Order: sequence, then structure tokens, then C-alpha cells
Amino acid sequence: MNKFTLLLLIILVAFGCSKEPNVITESDLDASLLNVLKSKSHTGDIDFYTMPSSSDYDNIPNQDPKNPITYPKVALGNILFFETGIAMAAKKEESMGTYSCSSCHLPELGFTAGRFQGIADGAVGFGYHGEARTINPNYDGSEVDAQGARPLPVINLAYVRNPLWNGSFGSYGMNVGTESVWGIEDPLTSINKENREGLEAVVTPALITHRQDINKKLMDSLGYTALFDNAFHDVPVSQRYTLQTASHAISAYFRTVLTNQAPFQKWLRGEKNAMTEKQKKGANLFFGKANCVNCHNSPSLNGQRFAAVGVKDLDQNGYLAYKTDDGRSKGRAGFTQKDSDLYKFKVPELYNLKDVGFYFHGASKRSLREVVQYFNLAIPENPRVEAGRIDGQFRPLLLTDTEVDELTEFLANGLFDPNLLRYKPNSIYSGNCFPNNDAQSQIDLGCK
Repeated sequence: MNKFTLLLLIILVAFGCSKEPNVITESDLDASLLNVLKSKSHTGDIDFYTMPSSSDYDNIPNQDPKNPITYPKVALGNILFFETGIAMAAKKEESMGTYSCSSCHLPELGFTAGRFQGIADGAVGFGYHGEARTINPNYDGSEVDAQGARPLPVINLAYVRNPLWNGSFGSYGMNVGTESVWGIEDPLTSINKENREGLEAVVTPALITHRQDINKKLMDSLGYTALFDNAFHDVPVSQRYTLQTASHAISAYFRTVLTNQAPFQKWLRGEKNAMTEKQKKGANLFFGKANCVNCHNSPSLNGQRFAAVGVKDLDQNGYLAYKTDDGRSKGRAGFTQKDSDLYKFKVPELYNLKDVGFYFHGASKRSLREVVQYFNLAIPENPRVEAGRIDGQFRPLLLTDTEVDELTEFLANGLFDPNLLRYKPNSIYSGNCFPNNDAQSQIDLGCK
């Protein structure tokens, strides 16, 4: 053996021995994620976490038998959700026709508000993405339509049986057994007696609460009559142009707003390069070591439970919170009136959160990393919530800083569908600006 051959052999041996035996490769990450998903899935298969196509109506879950999804309903609900022309029950004449459902649920921000507290009637302006919406100086605090908790995103609602932070609407799911309080503390929850799924139960009261109207004369003037006729041809004409039918259309639309183009969803469908190595590590942590899946275990990574994790309420975060007496800070107890439910809030879905900017019901965190670190340390921050009320699952995760970054990356980008604008119409029938139509918003939006 000559010197050159010997040198080459030494180099090859050295190179071959240089690889650490426990280095995790991309394929290892895929395999470990596949295994942990199967172990945590309710069905033992990763398909449990896969969302259907938005047009695959037959496979969209939790539909109300009284309101099966149809294309005409979805098309109508889509436009009504953004229509400022139905805002005709405002407190003051100047605000008529100036806001919409989407005033507090912008597709550009994961269908959440552009500020810590959504405001419909009683506000003006928009800014770039709703951040400049401010109180109309002609309204006082009692007249403004603003809630005492951060607006939840209206995405992946097909997986939510009981909407709102306290889950007060819907006859089924987690509300089975709560019949004694329906219509008591909140008269609007009497709609639960009609045996409806959560979306169909909540949207009608929401339209009333947020001062919107639907009637035949208004639908004629705005040009929606034919769309109602097409969507609800089986409903008697006397009942066809109502808040209830509008609620059914909007609910059908909501069920189709799915984040099925997120990298994690693509990975589940077999596109193994859809997620980065860091996102895969974060996903392994989510379903493995961090065990976030214990509470967030559905295709939308929400949870059919309520939990007290001791975060601050909206009025404790330096904001002027309107309607702080509306029971929102009580959580589930604001609905059930049970002391054992005090300060328990819905376990929310986790897709498309990175651009939201405000987290938890009280908007007490401003970044996803802060949220992850809050759960990692598991130190309650709200002095109102006694230690004995904190959920047993809320305990330190023991993640390193690197692991916190990896988990945050999965939440921020692995679960981010970049094209929610596909659920936004190009125009609305009234011809108004949307999502807001007041004079300042028109300027901000550049639409008139």
C-alpha cells in the first residue's frame, strides 16, 4: 500500500467515524413525529389531525342537521359576514352601515381584531389592519359595542361545538347538563333550548348584540333577496329573510373557513418537505415532551374543555375595558354560575396565531414566545385566581431555551396558513367599503 492510498484510507475512516451516532436527521424527525401522532390520535391514525378541503362539505364535521352546508348558503354567508350594509341597528344614526362582523375578525390577522379589543358600533377608523380603530368621540363608554374579552378567531369553527370563551352557546357538546341555566343569566342563551349546534345558536344572538339587522326590505335594497331565495328556497317566504336564516348562512360559511393549507396540514397529507427541520422539532415537542396535546387534541388543536391557567383579564392589562361587568372575566362560571367553573376559559385552537399580536382572553401576552414561556414556567399571573383553581395540567414543561424556540416556531409557522384571503370576497352587494365604512375607515382603506 503506497503512502497516498494509506492517507486516503485514514481520511475515509476518520470521516466515517466523525458522525455522531445520535444526530437526528430529517427522516428521523418525520418518523418520530409520525409515531407520536399515532399514539396521541383519538383514532390511532394521523388522518385524525387532517382537515378536509373547504369544499368537501360531506366531510366537514359537527354540522347541525337543521342547517346542512350547501354552496348557496356558504356564498351568502361569506358576503354577509363582510357586509357593512346590515349594520342598521347602531346606537346613533351616524354609525348606520359603518361596521360588519369582520370589523373584529380580519382575514389578514387570522380572523381576529387588529387591536386588543374589538369594537364594532361606536368606533371609527381602521389604519392598516384595524390597529387604528378608535372610539367615536360622539359615543360614551356605555354606548360602545366592545366586549370584555379578546375576540376569538372565527377559523376552524367546524371543530368547536360551543363557541365563545365561556362556551355558553350550543345545545350539545360541553353544554349537555347545563340546561338549567339556559336563558337565566344571559337571556340570549335561551336559544339553546331549540336544540342547535353552537354556531347556529351563537350567530343569531351575535347579530343582535352587534346591532345588525336582516329583513326583506333591507335585503331588497341591498340586492341580497335572490341569494336568500337560492339558499333558503325550502323556507317559507315569511321566514326567509331573517336573522335566523342569515345565521344559518354565516354558520355554513364559518364551517368552511379551514386552515388546511398550513405546512403541518400539508405534512400530514404526505408533503414531508412542507415543514422545516425546526418546525418538525417543535411539532415533536408539542405532541411529545411538552404534551401540549393533552389539552389541544383535535384537528384544529383546540380542546373540548375549559381550564384556569391564571392569566390576567382584559381590564388588568392597562386597557380601558368596556363592559367589564358582563361576566367575561368569570370564564365558564359566567355561564354555568358554578363556583367550580370560576376563571376557566375555553382551550382555543392554535392555527394562524403569529400575526394576532394579542393572546389569551385578556390579551396579556404580545407574542407566541411569551405564551410558550408562560406555559413552560407555569407561574400564574392573576392575583384574582386562587392557587386551588389552577388547572392540574398547568405545570412546568421543563423546556430549554432552544426547545422553547422550536415549539414557538411550530406554532408560529408550522400552523400558519398563508392564504386566508381566499375566504374574503372581492366586494359586497351594498358597494360599501368593508370591513368598515365610516369616513375615516374609507380614507384608511382607500376605497372611496
